[in-house]
Amino acid sequence: MSRYLVTGAAGFIASRVSQFLMDAGHTVVGVDNLNDAYDVRMKDYRLQRLQKQELFNFVKMDISDKDAALALVDKGPYDGVINLAARAGVRQSVENPWVYVNTNVNGTLNMLEVAVRTGTKKFILASTSSIYGSNPPIPTPETASSDYPLQPYSATKKGAEALCHSYHYLHNLDVTIFRYFTVYGPAARPDMVMFRFCQWIAEGREVRVNGDGTQSRGFTYLDDIARGTILGLKPVGYEVINLGGHQVITINDLIHKVEDLVGKKANVIYQDRHPADVMENSANVDKARSMLGWEPQVSLEEGIPNLVNWYLSERSWVSQILTP
Repeated sequence: MSRYLVTGAAGFIASRVSQFLMDAGHTVVGVDNLNDAYDVRMKDYRLQRLQKQELFNFVKMDISDKDAALALVDKGPYDGVINLAARAGVRQSVENPWVYVNTNVNGTLNMLEVAVRTGTKKFILASTSSIYGSNPPIPTPETASSDYPLQPYSATKKGAEALCHSYHYLHNLDVTIFRYFTVYGPAARPDMVMFRFCQWIAEGREVRVNGDGTQSRGFTYLDDIARGTILGLKPVGYEVINLGGHQVITINDLIHKVEDLVGKKANVIYQDRHPADVMENSANVDKARSMLGWEPQVSLEEGIPNLVNWYLSERSWVSQILTP
């Protein structure tokens, strides 16, 4: 079986990728600095579940710290480096762009160096749909322009992608870059819309909506994203691939679905739309289908109840999770 280095291992997507790898019998060296970008109790919850398993080895460190990152060379070899660690969130990046550059650009550079110095042949990078800017074609293909990012978050991901290409060119590193669209599921980041709506409606809090709620998002369930990410371990040369965002729903309709499942009426407060937000977001995933054989399997009709049921079963503590 293989041995993989997974960064951001306590994160929403990376924790599920790590679990799926271990389910297949692979060993995971999981890296995370457990920062407070969002309520760390959620990261602790995910990490504790991983640490119960013998195939998981945890290293607490910040990938933007060059010396600490390069110490991972001595823990090699690896069959692949899966760099899912990132500072995420478009609005927060406007407030503190420096930490986004450190993690998303410098951290990616450090992980590329780890891959090269350990002779690792495969590198996966988590990028973002935000890279497509303000008016991409909908659904958005990988060929759409990514040259005009609207926020530091997407700008740093563009820089990380460019670094990956340079290492592919210089070192023949095989690279799959995934531009993730909106992902949802149990134990999601608390700044993500479905978690917030679930908590706010269940606990009778104000449901704050930026804009009039007619904006739409394409959602894909966590397990489908994790499966697709692992499929990206196959040799591709250098490819950028959309993943996610295959089922589109408006924010208002999403609220109604959560209301029905929770059994409570939402107290919706509409606010001005943030300039960092886009009105519509959905992915053209034809490339993932043709190149990786990836097909999403979990519909919104199945996935949203999974999230709500998880929330209600863990309500004693997740009701206290801070939601920005």
